[in-house]
Amino acid sequence: MSGLLRKIKEFSRSPQGQRTIASARRAAADPRKREQVRVLFGRLRGRR
Repeated sequence: MSGLLRKIKEFSRSPQGQRTIASARRAAADPRKREQVRVLFGRLRGRR
C-alpha cells in the first residue's frame, strides 16, 4: 500500500498533478458542481 501512496504523492508534485489539483479546487468552489457531486454521492449511497 505504501507504493500506491508514494505514486500519488509523486503525481501530486508533478506539473500535471498540480494542474489536476487546481482544476479540482476550481470545481469544488463552484456551487453548481458541489450540488452535482452531492446528488451523485446520494445516489451511490442508495438515497434519493
